[in-house]
Order: sequence, then structure tokens, then C-alpha cells
Amino acid sequence: MTDLSKGETLNIDGITAPLRHATFRRVWLASLFSNLGILVQGVGAAWAMAEMTTSADKVALVQTALMFPVMLIAMPAGAVADTYDRRIVTLISIGIAFAGATLLTILSWLGLLTPRILLALCFAVGTGMALMGPAWQSSVSEQVPSETLASAVALNGISYNIARSVGPAIGGIVVAASGAMAAFALNALLYLPLMLALFLWKRTSAPARLPRERLSRAIISGARYIANSPPIKIVVIRSMVLGLTGGAIVALMPLVARGLLNAGAQTYGTMLSAFGLGAVLGAFAITEVRKRMSGEAAIRACSISMGGAVAAVALSRQPILTGAALVLAGTVWMMAWMIFSIGVQLSAPRWVAGRALAAYQTASSGGIAVGSWAWGHVTDAAGVDNALLASAALMIASPFLGVWLHMPRIIARDDDAEMLAHPEVRLPLTARSGPLVVEIEYRIAHENARPFHNLMQDVQLFRQRNGAYGWSIARDIADPELWTERYHCPTWLDYLHQRNRATLSERALEKEASAFHIGPGPVRVHRMLERPFGSVRWKEDVPDRAADEVQLG
Repeated sequence: MTDLSKGETLNIDGITAPLRHATFRRVWLASLFSNLGILVQGVGAAWAMAEMTTSADKVALVQTALMFPVMLIAMPAGAVADTYDRRIVTLISIGIAFAGATLLTILSWLGLLTPRILLALCFAVGTGMALMGPAWQSSVSEQVPSETLASAVALNGISYNIARSVGPAIGGIVVAASGAMAAFALNALLYLPLMLALFLWKRTSAPARLPRERLSRAIISGARYIANSPPIKIVVIRSMVLGLTGGAIVALMPLVARGLLNAGAQTYGTMLSAFGLGAVLGAFAITEVRKRMSGEAAIRACSISMGGAVAAVALSRQPILTGAALVLAGTVWMMAWMIFSIGVQLSAPRWVAGRALAAYQTASSGGIAVGSWAWGHVTDAAGVDNALLASAALMIASPFLGVWLHMPRIIARDDDAEMLAHPEVRLPLTARSGPLVVEIEYRIAHENARPFHNLMQDVQLFRQRNGAYGWSIARDIADPELWTERYHCPTWLDYLHQRNRATLSERALEKEASAFHIGPGPVRVHRMLERPFGSVRWKEDVPDRAADEVQLG
């Protein structure tokens, strides 16, 4: 595996390399327009809410309405992305967001828009984007070669932040000239190029050798993988904390423009553009930062720098000074999210990539959504400046989390190992036959007992994250050289999925464990069908509840 902790693969040439692939180039350019439309709509929605109500928490709830769906449905969306055609899933998701934006336009034109309807339709648009996120991001690996995946991830971040650097300013101009309805209409129109680009993508996928997982089982498999993957768990928790503490500056930007700077929609758009410009600078600076700093050091520096920038915004009453502070805030905000995002995308294997991204998006968007709601209430109670100062203090304190949740090294995506042939089976089995018990017997020399046991702790993690449960390792007290690894899988189909989810490094761990075996003969594997009381048919005429299923094996 290639170590990316020093960022060798993210030089400027590397960043542009994915654009040489026609499918990625078309989708990337179209997504740039789509991102532009979303940000224009965000300006229109926040300003429309600010005109309809003086309540700070309702203004902040616009951001919550757009982000909260990600927290609610990201895991099911990730399971759908890993189970069904990602191109079709993305098209349907964009259709939902397009419908929400179109309805916003119509109701605004008819003068029927109220704060509740605005929040409801922002929630609908957010739902479409929440469904789209895992499918779109995990499909990037299908559009570019694996060696340019990190660059493609960085380009997607740059796309959003190029739009962020100009979109809010355009949104401010559109709102100032034609009102919020024009912003909603422009967003609806800018979804169309992305829908066309995805329609033109001729996605090819190898036929699956195994039946697809049920959606409920896929969600459980994704949660199990994340629970047994320490690097992804750390990134998920740290990203949630960043969203909770740092989301104030994004949610309260309209009130910064109106309350602290005494300005209008155009200044609001300019301030958001300054933040977006900083984010673009952060995307290009990430290479140099990762060359010089570890992931933990970079996250600490970003958190402290952003805390200082947010404090400067709270204390400033001059647009120039506020804009400069927002450029710095946007730079470090983007770098932190890129470190998190690249880490998740390169750490998760293909079979669970959508669900890993969904967990990350749930944590980050949920943090921002809940944080936006909370900072709105703090603002109502203490004012915009004091809320921002409190956010800055928490950002500066957040690096202490690294003492307990140290950022892992970021490594290149581990390639999938080749699929194994089905094991020999003489008992008729169906997909639902189970539970299945697997026992693997090793003979280990006494002097290798400790290193073998230590290695098996890593084997335990990858068995469990790939679908096993009830894992144990035992040593025979009458024959101390005999060690037995034991685990369960819910069904025969789950076992077939579990044994074929291994990556190259996980397959290497299996071989390393087998290398400790001293014989005689190879490692012995027993696969047994557990038979709880009452599950065995004692009469031939008792129907098998699964008799209509296709037999596997």
C-alpha cells in the first residue's frame, strides 16, 4: 500500500489528471454548475427567511433544513449506493432535488412562501442531495483509475469551493436584482446539465457472482464495518466535532452581514465568496500541508487557525477585515474536511465505500445541522458576536481530542482481493441457511504463541468488519500447540459475502497467520450449520420454509 501521509500523489499535475477522462470531466463540469445553483439557492433561502422573520434561530434553521437529511438518511443512502446502480441512484436523487427547487420557484412566484414551507422545501432539496452524496462520491472510483482517485477526490472538493467562491456573490446579485424566486429558479435550471451528463455516462459493471444483499442487511453490514474500523471511527467522531464547533460561521453568515456589518444581500454574498475563495486556496494548499505535517498536526493547526479567524469575524465591524478573516477561515475549513474525506474514501474498500462515506457525511452534516440550530439559539440569547466568540473558543480547544482520538495515517485504497471459489458443500443449502459456524485450526509452536495471538487481534477486526460475529480464539489445554479460531455468520449467503470481501492486505494477514502453522498438513477449516432446537425436520413431509430459494454452493 502506498503511504499518502506525505501527499506525493496530490501535486498540481496529479490534481488535473482525472480531467483527462471524458466521463469524469463531463460529470465534474456539470457538478460545478449544480454546486453553483445550490449555493445561489442557499443565499436566496437564507435571505428570504431573514426578510420573513427576525428570529435568528429560524434563519439558522435554513442551514439545518438543508443538512439534516444527510444525518437522517445517509446510511440507507449509502446502502442503496452499494447495492444498486450508482448512476441510476444519482439520477433519481437529482430528480428529487430538482422537484424541490422547482416547487420553491413556483410558490415564491405565487407569493405563497412561508417560513415553514421554505424550511420544508429546503429539507426536500437536502433529501435529494443526501441520497445523491454516497452514490456520486463512491462512483468516482468507477470513472478514473485508482492511481488518480485521490486527485479526483480533491477535484470534487475544488469544484464545490470554486462554486462557493463565486456562487454566493452571484446569489447576492440575483437576490438583490430579482428576489429570492430568481435564485430558486436558477438552481432548478443548473441541475439539468448534471442530469444530462449522468444520462450520457455508459456505466459498465461486472455481473455479480453473489445475490445482492437486502437493504436492511446492507445497512447492518455497513455499520458493522465502521464499528470495527478504528481509522474510520476516529475520522467520523472528529468530523462531527468540527461540524458542531465550526458550523456557527456558516449558519450565522446572514446575521454577520446584517447585524455586525449593517449591510445587505450583496455584502452577504461577498462574505460567502471570501469564505469560498479561502476554501479553493485550501484545496490547492493541502498538498504542501500534508507534505510537512501529519494528519493530527494538520487538524490541530486548522482548528486553532479557524478559531482565531472566527473570533476576528466576531470582533470586526469592517467588511474588509471580516472578508480577510473569512478567507483564512475558508482555507483551514476546507483543508480539514479534505483530510477527513480523503481518509475515508481511501480507507474503505469498494464494497462498503458508499456506506463509509455515508457515515462520514452523517457525522459531519449532522454536526453542522445540530450546531447550526444550537448556535441560532445562542445568538438569540447572547447576540451574534458572543455566539461566534463561543464557537471560536471551542474550535481552539478541540485539538485536545487528539489525545484520545489521534488521527490515523492516511493510506491508499486497498485493492480488493480476487474472489474465492465456493467451498465444497455436500449438505443442501439455501441462501438463508444458517447460522453458519466456522472453525479454523492452527498448530503453533510454543515460542510463536504470543506473536500469533497478537496477529489474530488484527484478524479479528477484519473478520468482524467483513460480516462475522461471535469471533474467538482458543488454545487447547490438553494440546497447547492447537489453536482454534471460531466465528459465526448469520446465513450461508452472508458467509459467502464475508469471505469474498477481503482486501489484498486482509488476505495477506490470513496468509501471515497461516505461516505460523507448523502442520502436519494445511490449516484445517470446518464449516458447520448450527442447528438450534426445533430447526431439524424429523419427518420427510415437513415443508422446508426456504425450499423455494435457489441453492448456493
